[in-house]
Amino acid sequence: MQSLQGIRMRFLSRRLVMPSDLNYANSLFGGRALEWIDEEAAIYQLETNVLVTKHIGEISFESPAMVGDVVEFGLTTKNVGITSITVSCLVRNKITKKTICLADDIVFVK
Repeated sequence: MQSLQGIRMRFLSRRLVMPSDLNYANSLFGGRALEWIDEEAAIYQLETNVLVTKHIGEISFESPAMVGDVVEFGLTTKNVGITSITVSCLVRNKITKKTICLADDIVFVK
């Protein structure tokens, strides 16, 4: 686990950046990163299969990921309500540990 701004993250999943994941600048396309974040966050808190993504709060892109990079996803649960779950996701380079992207306040609802 890694501590980021006082939040403990559990790194459970990894992906290899492939040519089909790149944008025009030959780095990881932001939309692909968000797709992966949404999927990883849903799997992370999957206690029921009736949750859907309602909201993703602040998204901060910090550094690029290139072809051949292995990125890993750190997740933490921020809040569990009666009908919602809120998580945060940190995407980082597995080798360098540089933050690629942080998505905060990902809200899933029943």
